[in-house]
Amino acid sequence: MASEKGIYLDHNATTPIRPEVVEAMRQVWFRVFGNPASQHQFGREARRLLEDTREKMAALLGAQITGLEPDRLIFTSSATEANNLAIGGIGSARTGGQPGSLITSSLEHPSVLGPAEHLLDLGWRVDTLSSTPEGIVRLDQLQEWISPQTALVSITAANHEIGTVQPIAEAARICQAYGVPLHTDAVQLVGKGPVQFRQLGVSAMTVSAHKFHGPVGIGALVIRHGTPIQPVLFGGHQQEGLRPGTEAAALAVGMATALELWIKEQDEQIRRMAALRDRFEQGLLAGWPKMVVHGRNAPRLPNTSCVAFPGLDGQVLFTALDLAGLACSIGSACMSGSTELSPTLMALRLPKELVASSLRFSLGTTTTQEEIDEAVRRILDVCRQLRG
Repeated sequence: MASEKGIYLDHNATTPIRPEVVEAMRQVWFRVFGNPASQHQFGREARRLLEDTREKMAALLGAQITGLEPDRLIFTSSATEANNLAIGGIGSARTGGQPGSLITSSLEHPSVLGPAEHLLDLGWRVDTLSSTPEGIVRLDQLQEWISPQTALVSITAANHEIGTVQPIAEAARICQAYGVPLHTDAVQLVGKGPVQFRQLGVSAMTVSAHKFHGPVGIGALVIRHGTPIQPVLFGGHQQEGLRPGTEAAALAVGMATALELWIKEQDEQIRRMAALRDRFEQGLLAGWPKMVVHGRNAPRLPNTSCVAFPGLDGQVLFTALDLAGLACSIGSACMSGSTELSPTLMALRLPKELVASSLRFSLGTTTTQEEIDEAVRRILDVCRQLRG
């Protein structure tokens, strides 16, 4: 019974790995153990497997790495590394290593904001797009600020905290009109919605395996044909010199396996998660009418509920729910331990008291209706106890 076990509602932080993915990686670890950079038969076998997997991944994501104008897919250790490669690598290639201009948004993950702040320290100009109160990036500001001299624009595809889905295709059209590359961090969108790289019109896109039931330790950056980029790491010739270091063939296979499984099930899973999310929110609102759902009237991921409990302290509520066996989060997992209020929610210009009472609940493909109903019961019980 759900009441006898923990309930995991933190799938935006990471997802449980699927058994099929573990088995696919196990076979690679035991059968294809050569270094893909080695010239002997064991290395060549690993190289063939890696390149076949790269081509498969690209096709699943809607990219084309074969033909006359091939895109590129670079395997990285994480989405954080991929975002650093995109922002630092594309930016530097566009400016010849000199300070330039970057436009990003107030809704970005720390792995985008961190590289942007580093460029600021190096003398770059960084303009930050604000958002609407519902959590949608303001493209009117992008239209006003962008120029042919802009080195790069980076806008998330879906916010990690409130789940709002951004108008990336429209942003791409604005960028294309000025000849400026657009990078999107699609980590939260892949595995929760359909994604086709070429149809989005972006120049680069970041994905991460552990967000869609793949292994931790591998991400990827998809780069459109003709987009200039330089490495940010040095010391090897792997992956056209853009990401030196021995490639992890088994992790790449695991990532591609998880993505293929998701795509086969995505239509059904998107409908199912959206129905469970709505049931979750309706149940909480029925028992706690003052609860506020952030971004409720905007396009959202089907699995994400970021809610405020006015009058309660979010950190205290989080700890009490953890003791009650329910896992959720305060903001991004990468911000865990920070005493600062959520930058995402503060960007919505919400009252600090409302921000301080907010928690994120993120459902997954393994979440059941029984768990949702039990989660609602536990959350309401804890809220009533905290209110005395």
